[in-house]
Amino acid sequence: MTEEILVNVTPRETRVAVVENGMLQELHIERGWRRGVVGNIYKGKVQRVMPGMQAAFVDIGLDRAAFLHANDIFRANLVPAIDSAIENALDGAMEGDIAVAAPAQAPAAAAQVVPSITELLRDGQEIVVQVVKDPIGGKGARLTTQVSIPSRYLVLLPQSKVIGVSSRIEDETERQRLKGLVSAGGQPHGYIVRTNAESQPAEALAEDIAYLGRAWSLIEKNVRTATVGECIYEDLSLPMRAVRDLIRRDVEKVKVDSRETCDRLRTFAAQYMPGLAEKIEHYVGARPVFDLYGVEDEIQRALEKEVPLKSGGYLVIDQTEAMTTIDVNTGSFLGQRNLEETVYRTNLEAAQSVARQLRLRNLGGIIIIDFIDMIDPEHRRQVLRTLEKSLARDHAKTTVYDFSPLGLVEMTRKRTVESLERQLSEPCHECSGRGTLKTAETVTYEIFREITRAVRQFEAARLLVIASPKVVARITDEESPAVAELEEFLGKSIRFQADEQYTQEQFDVVLL
Repeated sequence: MTEEILVNVTPRETRVAVVENGMLQELHIERGWRRGVVGNIYKGKVQRVMPGMQAAFVDIGLDRAAFLHANDIFRANLVPAIDSAIENALDGAMEGDIAVAAPAQAPAAAAQVVPSITELLRDGQEIVVQVVKDPIGGKGARLTTQVSIPSRYLVLLPQSKVIGVSSRIEDETERQRLKGLVSAGGQPHGYIVRTNAESQPAEALAEDIAYLGRAWSLIEKNVRTATVGECIYEDLSLPMRAVRDLIRRDVEKVKVDSRETCDRLRTFAAQYMPGLAEKIEHYVGARPVFDLYGVEDEIQRALEKEVPLKSGGYLVIDQTEAMTTIDVNTGSFLGQRNLEETVYRTNLEAAQSVARQLRLRNLGGIIIIDFIDMIDPEHRRQVLRTLEKSLARDHAKTTVYDFSPLGLVEMTRKRTVESLERQLSEPCHECSGRGTLKTAETVTYEIFREITRAVRQFEAARLLVIASPKVVARITDEESPAVAELEEFLGKSIRFQADEQYTQEQFDVVLL
């Protein structure tokens, strides 16, 4: 299997795509004014303690108050119990290979000794918290006071002393070697050894331990001087996180279409992963890098409800506030033998497609899959096995349950950020929320990309862009600096014209 990582950088937006065997598997988006906050550490202030929910709302300087549950609050007198719970829960608590969720979940194992939230917090109290889940929909961010700091090969647990190893490292000899290397010297803190650490020498892990030690010392220093709502520690930008978390030895290339970003990534890689730095290259092709791999088309298809299968069948994916439902249909697939065989083959293909769509669309929470009814128990077992096998490369933690009496497969997928649809779209104002359309911001960036593409392909002295009034208003107001940068970069003048007949997603780029 060949895997490549594509990094597309524009002044207001950065996108990272993971492509396996020529097919888009994951898409990560970061917009400059609205970066995710997962992993960030803040000095917060308790706004309101709610005994009935065993939780509190905490002001950390975001638009909405964040949520902190009693189980996510570190208590020094419970460290031995927490360490034991973390160690026992490691294999089941990992999101991909990063065990940042383990500390937050571990105290549940010691729930019998967890005091009331009113004994742990009081209104107006200042506390240090870390974000474990971005604000999603109408919900505020989810917090923990059990801090974890990731690096290339390790995750530091400063309030713990447990040493754990990713469940994805299966060789027991290698697990013990890594655990021994991290334990050497009697570390004062706990660590989780990540999947990327497999086969790494002692020197590489020692460098990570030193880096994490410096990072934690700086955080402790910042805590003493920070004010309420101030960010004490900010996670890396999206391109840096992609190199840190996604690049592995089986990754063939990391192609970056920005020289400046490419240089930064090479410097970062040379410092923390010198053996992989040569995989990062600057893409200078005439065609946009996402176009070259068909990523733009895949993004468009990922916003549609129906997903065609090669056999002629199709999936219907519906995302709601409570859960995501996926319906499998045979469509035009008639098979060659009998109905049961046709259904079985369609379900096998659907299981593989479902796993890919969950990663690509970043769907999380409760997921219900309605496979076509199968009579043969062995067929059901094979379909379930195919689904689980296809989910093995998913970085997010997934749990799949057996077929229910109604023939449904229930599963969960850990959710820390908004789904792709909710990042790129908003409820449609013309259909009272029954559907969605791309935001004016998303259309704006599409227009910028189309302008660049058109200038590269055709000769023109100037350009005229016709779009909906809302999109044009945004471009000429909020995005005017970006337009000036684009005009300077292309050496062309660009004029924008609003047309009431254009819907929010429609636009034309006219070469003059």
